[in-house]
Amino acid sequence: MPISGNQDLDESTTAQHPSFPALLLGLPALLFALITWQVLAEGPLVRLDQRVSRGLVHPDGLSEFLSDLGNVQVAVPVLTVALGYVALRTRRTDRWWLPVSAAAFLMVLVPALIIPLKELTDRPGTPAVPSATGFYPSGHTATAAIAYGCATLLLLPRFSTPVARRALVTACLVLVLGVSYGLVRRGYHWPLDVVASWCLCAVLLSSLWLFLRRTTTPRAARRS
Repeated sequence: MPISGNQDLDESTTAQHPSFPALLLGLPALLFALITWQVLAEGPLVRLDQRVSRGLVHPDGLSEFLSDLGNVQVAVPVLTVALGYVALRTRRTDRWWLPVSAAAFLMVLVPALIIPLKELTDRPGTPAVPSATGFYPSGHTATAAIAYGCATLLLLPRFSTPVARRALVTACLVLVLGVSYGLVRRGYHWPLDVVASWCLCAVLLSSLWLFLRRTTTPRAARRS
């Protein structure tokens, strides 16, 4: 997951490596396109996915709880609190509303992207769920990744120590991976449904990170 400001990845990254943004956006987009093609064509990757799923599915209370962390009713309020906190702390700064608006827009964009993809692929669910279609990509994974990821990117500049910033990023990763594990373990989604959502959200969160760096970093610092 991308890290904002001068944490772990700093302003010199793109200055020294102009192709870095292209790789950051292009690699997950390419992988997403490959997985989507395999799902539409029912290719060998899908058959492997089905075999892996059979070995992983084991519904239990923990997997149900973890998958619920990707519900809109859970993830979106977390992001809303983060948006409100950041807006309150930065309201006297120039263009304070840009990061908050960008993160909110990304959350709204999730169903606008996921729902048409579900209709396009029309992928059936695992044997653990009632007979239905429209499981690709995973909406719960995307909701968790964007909600918790956007909250993390907005809150990172508010943490002053590297240890605190790493703890925040780690908590975000644990939440998203926990939701992903729960969805697969419970049988709500095939593994590829989840991986595809990771790829899609990697593109979206990387775009937000690049946008935040351009809009919140002083111009003189960017030149230096």
